[in-house]
Amino acid sequence: MHSEILKPVVVLIAWTLVMLVWMLSTRLPAMRASGVDITKLVGTKAADADGRLPPKIQWVAHNHNHLMEQPTLFYAVCGVIALTGTGNGVNAWIAWAYVALRIAHSVWQAKVNKVSVRFLLFLGASLALIALTLHAAMAVF
Repeated sequence: MHSEILKPVVVLIAWTLVMLVWMLSTRLPAMRASGVDITKLVGTKAADADGRLPPKIQWVAHNHNHLMEQPTLFYAVCGVIALTGTGNGVNAWIAWAYVALRIAHSVWQAKVNKVSVRFLLFLGASLALIALTLHAAMAVF
């Protein structure tokens, strides 16, 4: 039997891929509309688009980048919890809370992006990650 904590891990990975598709489906047309020819770009970085593309288009890209940051710790700690056999029950519920908050954070950032609300969603997810990390530490030490 697998650890229940792996389910929210897979959901967050799938959500990250949804955000990738969302980013590509909005950013590429916006680049075309603004006269950016990706075949002629050399040595640029994603942040260079901030000055050339509409902010609402960039919000989706920024969120996709955020999903490559803190969630990497989530994946690692969930792996530790699964390997120690403590990935069911409360840890699985905390992991689901983390994923729900990250998805809410994504939708909020991509659509509204009021920072005070976005910060609260991030803070809630961070607290869930801290709890998971403490539980992982209790399982291995």
